[in-house]
Amino acid sequence: MVALTACSDLLPRTAEAQIQELCGCLEALGLIPAAGPHLFGEKPLEKSGREKAEILNRCYRDERIRALFDVSGGNGANEILPWLDFEAVKKHPKPFWGYSDCTVILNAVYTKTGNSGVLWQVRNLVRDAGALQRERFGRWMDGKGDLFSVNWRFCRGHSMEGILVGGNLRCFLKLAGTPYFPDLDGKLLFLESLGGGPELIASLLAQLSQLGVFRKIAGLLLGTFTELSKNPANPDVGTLLSRCGLPSGLPVAAASEVGHGGASRALVIGGRYIIEEKPV
Repeated sequence: MVALTACSDLLPRTAEAQIQELCGCLEALGLIPAAGPHLFGEKPLEKSGREKAEILNRCYRDERIRALFDVSGGNGANEILPWLDFEAVKKHPKPFWGYSDCTVILNAVYTKTGNSGVLWQVRNLVRDAGALQRERFGRWMDGKGDLFSVNWRFCRGHSMEGILVGGNLRCFLKLAGTPYFPDLDGKLLFLESLGGGPELIASLLAQLSQLGVFRKIAGLLLGTFTELSKNPANPDVGTLLSRCGLPSGLPVAAASEVGHGGASRALVIGGRYIIEEKPV
């Protein structure tokens, strides 16, 4: 059995048909999805962080549930962190899959328990690239395929190695100054963003720089920056990073295959990566 959760903003009732379609896809792939009314809300802040955390805690404690797929995004995921039972999470390790605002859950769980999770949105199975994603996901379940295969292009350096942390830039920074922010020494940091023009992205990157992040990490990985890239007149994220004065020896690689797009591939937060430049 796999559980569907909504740790960030609850879904509108108009999404019920899509969730039903998603459950059908999961069943066709041989999984038994457990969904329910806890995924939906009629008004903002309908459930407290404590209420949402208790739902997640029960999922971790339930031995029948083998994985958790979060279907939400938005703003509210960090509200659950003080109420999340990290001892139960550590005692009953199971993969948590989510993206965007669930960046805070993935990194907090890794920081507090050492458990890894997957940066990927299961609703990709029923979005615009659903046929492709169902094929990838099915092959992955058979122990093969390319759901997690990302073609990185090096902008600086030729290789990097370390445990991967990060995710959505804005949401990752919600953890700064909290007990849930990962130790970044020697880590690989992945960053992507859905919203944000050049001024916002530059500001968020400056905050990372002022936290000393770029001096600590062993490598920087960049996914898609959706709004930034929509306007060709905008500077790209590499140009904005140059304003931060990156350490000269820090390797940087980018890929257009990871982010908020429906065809996005998956990354393991808390997983060890060795990434090397491929010969031309």
